[in-house]
Amino acid sequence: MNKQPKKHTGSNHQGDDRTSPYPVSRLAPQVELVDLARQISEADAMVNTRVSAKLKVIADQIKSLQTEAKSVLEEARLDQDLHRAECNFKRIPGKIYHLYQKNNGNTYFSMLSPDDWGGSMPHKYIDSYRLENDMSWLPVDRLDEKDDSRELVNRLLLEKGL
Repeated sequence: MNKQPKKHTGSNHQGDDRTSPYPVSRLAPQVELVDLARQISEADAMVNTRVSAKLKVIADQIKSLQTEAKSVLEEARLDQDLHRAECNFKRIPGKIYHLYQKNNGNTYFSMLSPDDWGGSMPHKYIDSYRLENDMSWLPVDRLDEKDDSRELVNRLLLEKGL
């Protein structure tokens, strides 16, 4: 018994040749299922490569943001600790205050620097800080660091006439 391939018995495509779901010309390239599977596989590999690269960039950004968040939280904790230090005067933004530690571990601010004590400080000197307008504390050893963000904010305010 010789089996003949099943022939199409439905209606033929009536539209434009380019919209046909099957080749309509003997000159059209023959599309093999293996070629189609290879093309799909290559496309999948390219998509996966592109997606992996984008996800790596996002993962790197997440790590950077986590590091930045830790830094912000550490600065906030230090600022809170410094605000809790004993102080017997009104703190004024822009002024420099000197932090000392008593024998019992309590800290306090003084207006007197270690040099002002004449070599006989009553307690252990910790560091000196300038109180900023936003009520954060800036160590005096960082006063000379250029802060581009403040400069940018001031320039933007001037441009807006504020």
